[in-house]
Amino acid sequence: MRVARTLTKIVRFFRRPRVFDTTLVILISLPAALAIISMVPRGEVETPLSAAHYLAGALLLLMRRNRPILTTALVTALDVVGFATHLVQIANVPSAIAFYSVGRYTAGRATVLTAVAGYAVYASTMEIYWPGRGNWIGALFSIGVSVGIGQLVRLRTELNQRSRREAADAAVRAERRRIARELHDVVAHHITVINALVGGARATLPPEQEVTRNALESAEQTARQAMSEMRRLLDVLRADGGDGPDAATGVGAERLPTLIKEAKSAGLPASLTVTGEPVELPAAVDHAVYRIVQEALTNTRKHAVSARASVRLAYEPAAVEVEVIDDGLAKADGAPGFGLGGMAERVALCGGQLSTGPRPEGGFRVHARIPLERA
Repeated sequence: MRVARTLTKIVRFFRRPRVFDTTLVILISLPAALAIISMVPRGEVETPLSAAHYLAGALLLLMRRNRPILTTALVTALDVVGFATHLVQIANVPSAIAFYSVGRYTAGRATVLTAVAGYAVYASTMEIYWPGRGNWIGALFSIGVSVGIGQLVRLRTELNQRSRREAADAAVRAERRRIARELHDVVAHHITVINALVGGARATLPPEQEVTRNALESAEQTARQAMSEMRRLLDVLRADGGDGPDAATGVGAERLPTLIKEAKSAGLPASLTVTGEPVELPAAVDHAVYRIVQEALTNTRKHAVSARASVRLAYEPAAVEVEVIDDGLAKADGAPGFGLGGMAERVALCGGQLSTGPRPEGGFRVHARIPLERA
């Protein structure tokens, strides 16, 4: 176990950009340095000069991450000098790494222009000083492969980073929903019990204890207000970020006629019936009513054949009732989704009841009843 941790630390250390590049330059420069050290004392000139040329190109790679285009230009210029002096005959390792760095650390037009310019310089220079060897093919292959591999690595890295970001965002959203459910299950239950006990105590007081009755009534009102505030907080926690549907204004019962028109435009015959005296609904309840109707109509379009839908919204003194029914035939290949579960969660967070299921006469029914708590 200790050996594995040590190896992991070593790998992480050498994966640091500066450490990795320095190690790379040392490894590819070592043969050239040894050649210079061993041949200069013996009076050899040509091989040490070629090694020095190679070593200079390798040292330029230390800035390949921050300035890949400049690094490639300098390495290319150095190779042109090498071709002109006959120190080198083909593109070497530093030039391949430099063009790889262009593909890895640049994108778009800069990558294409650098690769094309590099190819033109190498092909023309090699053809001038080493004619008749098919130099344009070799230059095209070496530069194209190097830049292409760099582009593939860059694309893979970006995809991995995007996947990690999406996974992290999904985990945050899931945790927010879990917190919302936990808050509702724990806090709402106890506040409801406290409210019921206070109401029961107030109802059993003698008529002459007016001060105590007023205090208990104030406690009941505070408990209801706490429930209302908590549900608004849960609505925020359950929203999937700033662009969450419930975070937007104007999404509520008032937009149901527009939603019905949209359903008709999408090919679903639908109607809306409103009964009772419309009142201003709490934000959580208002959002829930809209989303229940929206999801029910969506399910009808997706999972029913030749269906007609009717929506009924009923305002009552202490509750609001919403019902969506259709008369379509269920598709045999209809895949189950998460719509009904989302409806149940919304209604539960508002303290209401939801019932869904097939109708005996055919079709499907979604019915929700949500209480309206008033301070």
